Amino acid sequence: MQLQEEVNDVERIGREFMRKTRFEYLQPSDQMRGVAQPPLEAAYTGEGPVIELEPPGSFRVAVIPLRDAIEGRESIRKYRDIPLALDELSFLLWSTQGVKKTMRDLFTFRTVPSAGARHCLETYILANNVEGVDPGLYRYLALPHRLAGVHLDPHIADSVVAACVNQRFLKDNAVTFIWTADAYRMTWRYGERGYRYMHIDVGHVCQNLYLAAQAVGCGVCAVGAFHDDELNYLLGIDGETQFALYLAAVGKID
Repeated sequence: MQLQEEVNDVERIGREFMRKTRFEYLQPSDQMRGVAQPPLEAAYTGEGPVIELEPPGSFRVAVIPLRDAIEGRESIRKYRDIPLALDELSFLLWSTQGVKKTMRDLFTFRTVPSAGARHCLETYILANNVEGVDPGLYRYLALPHRLAGVHLDPHIADSVVAACVNQRFLKDNAVTFIWTADAYRMTWRYGERGYRYMHIDVGHVCQNLYLAAQAVGCGVCAVGAFHDDELNYLLGIDGETQFALYLAAVGKID
């Protein structure tokens, strides 16, 4: 009986989430209470390598009409065994979370929209075949536009695949993007309704990746199926204050 009640609770959780995050239920947020805002980016305290990326003004990519990019957008799961150049990866990272301007350390303007310019997302990548980059997990430091090593075990890709329900194309590609949410950066302003905005924001980001990838001869496939606890553990995050939201495989295509 208890198990059935728990199953029923799970079946209702989506509707309950939507109901309890309605706009009319908003409570005063920490911002309204005068609480200092959280940092614009999670601090990097690791000991792994930090890789300088090509500055945005130096990118040289193919020019594609916007209509062609939109019409050509599709999910692709098979890729050629060709490495992604580091400057191409730099372009894709900038296209999805690049910082165009910082306003008095209060907020950033980026290449994607975000509710209230909160930009609560952090970008991790699983580098499988990137020129000059050792295989492993890295985090994109958006403010200085750099890559920081997180987990450089060459076998980490197998663990990521296992956490993602054994979807092997996440390993048989050039790079896999993994987006996480630093929840308080959003809820500081919007309270519990901010959880809705996190999911909206990551959709904006992934669409930018689909469109930008075509300029560097790549295909993309977004992934939402993964075991949350396993993937969060691999990323070194707690799953509560910061948690994985979405992934996307990227690789060279014909």
